[in-house]
Amino acid sequence: MAAEPVRDNVVSFSTTATRELVQDLIQITLQARQEGPVAADVQAQLKQQLEAALVEARKAAVPGGMDVRTGGFHLSPRYTNNGRVNGWQGQAQLVLEGTDMARISQTAGKLNALQITSVSYGLSRALRESQESELTSQAIARFRERAQRIAADFGQRGFSLGEVSVSSTDPGFEGRPVLMAARAKTMEMMADAPVPVEPGKGTLSVTVSGQVRLTP
Repeated sequence: MAAEPVRDNVVSFSTTATRELVQDLIQITLQARQEGPVAADVQAQLKQQLEAALVEARKAAVPGGMDVRTGGFHLSPRYTNNGRVNGWQGQAQLVLEGTDMARISQTAGKLNALQITSVSYGLSRALRESQESELTSQAIARFRERAQRIAADFGQRGFSLGEVSVSSTDPGFEGRPVLMAARAKTMEMMADAPVPVEPGKGTLSVTVSGQVRLTP
């Protein structure tokens, strides 16, 4: 077995650049529910309710700002205690997603026939990519500056780069869901009221790790 080459004057370290970000992407999922004795009738009612909501939501749709799409469509039997089918129940979902939170919350508030089942937040691809690009440049600059300081502290004139890796961390945002009871009360007081939304914050980090060889 060949011996590993001797690596004189090699130093390993890492640097990190971080930034606190506010989520700019929201996704609201609404759901239609129907029950009845005949499966075909329940399915037809769900389709009718979903299509009506789609027509209303698409009036406010803007590419990227608010995209509208359908979600899950589920139909299942109801059973009695003795295991017999005594009816059918179904759910159909409508999803509003985008960066225009005011538009999306207002549209969700108008769809009174549907129930909101979830609200989630995140980073848009454009924002994340732009922030990661800036943070990567900062982390690399800090890596080079630290390498130069380390070289000077050891009485060396400079350094040459060895193996280096760049990685980013998930911001780990915590969403703040809409309280369904609060929304229901708001709807009673004011028709077409926007859904209250509040995105969370998190820290996006880019780390540069690697080795440098100090040069005399």
